[in-house]
Amino acid sequence: MESQSALIEQSFDGRYSRHVRDALDELPDNFTITDPCICGHPIVFASRGFLKMSGYSREEVLGRNGRIFQGPATDRRSVMEIREAIREERPLQISLLNYRKDGTPLWMLFHMSPVFDRDGGAVAHFVAVQVPISRRWGRSCSANGRNGVNLCEEVGGALRDVVLGSCRREVCSDSLAELGRVSAFGSVLDSDSRGIEAEEPCEASDSDKRRAASAISHIMSVLTHYSETTGRLVYGKRCLCPGSSPLSSSVIISLGRIKQSFVLTDVHLPDMPIIYASDAFLKLTGYSRHEVLGRNCRFLNGMDTDSSALFQIKECIRNREPCTEGWKSVLESTPHITRS
Repeated sequence: MESQSALIEQSFDGRYSRHVRDALDELPDNFTITDPCICGHPIVFASRGFLKMSGYSREEVLGRNGRIFQGPATDRRSVMEIREAIREERPLQISLLNYRKDGTPLWMLFHMSPVFDRDGGAVAHFVAVQVPISRRWGRSCSANGRNGVNLCEEVGGALRDVVLGSCRREVCSDSLAELGRVSAFGSVLDSDSRGIEAEEPCEASDSDKRRAASAISHIMSVLTHYSETTGRLVYGKRCLCPGSSPLSSSVIISLGRIKQSFVLTDVHLPDMPIIYASDAFLKLTGYSRHEVLGRNCRFLNGMDTDSSALFQIKECIRNREPCTEGWKSVLESTPHITRS
């Protein structure tokens, strides 16, 4: 996990200035940022608002995939829509049922948007804003218990707080008298609500949608501003440079499942640059991803690199033939390594 922690730090520190986390934490919105270039497409940043809403600590969230917030009533079709949007590298707004750490469900408007690298046009991150969908009186509020008793009405301040907290179907007890026998009314209702069903999705209001879109805009502004100081600019829209051919997020995520050390290069671009480097390769060589991408493999060569092996590799590339050669490369922090 140490190597993944280092990759998560590099995901932010290599692209943005060191003050970006503080600036993002000042935003009031609930959101996470993920990196599709790291194996497992993990969360690399979670806002304070999101942590408060979900009940998780930052340590419990970073490095994990967003599926940890799903539960038994999460709509599989909604999850597939999210995956499809990631594959197509496009924004998405969808109502989604997720779960807090304590197991209670929460209906939310899930608004995801890609963050593009200015130079290569590849997706650097995905931003996902989560806006809780508030209960609106007069809408469907008819969750029936096992005897058909409807508790979706105001019964003191405690129930009002619970119902207004999120758009969800409450589990109803047999009667109010049964609840009266329990001294801690609020705690029992919270406990019962952990087993609720949410068969009918709650629709987000236009206000919720505007709030999510505004949050995305503010987050993008912060990321763009703090990427300017490092020279690795990001934008909310893809800016393709002439001759660039970025890998799609779906391909990168699939390649991330391969545990071997390897790189991919593009023979159609000038100087045949590296367009993908596996996590195992970065761990082996000691380089960060942004130090490798866009460079020719020759930067790994050193004084002890066998020139005849390099010639054989070049000949195989020229003739478009497979090649297996043992050669010695220079690591960033150690003298050399022999590879094949």
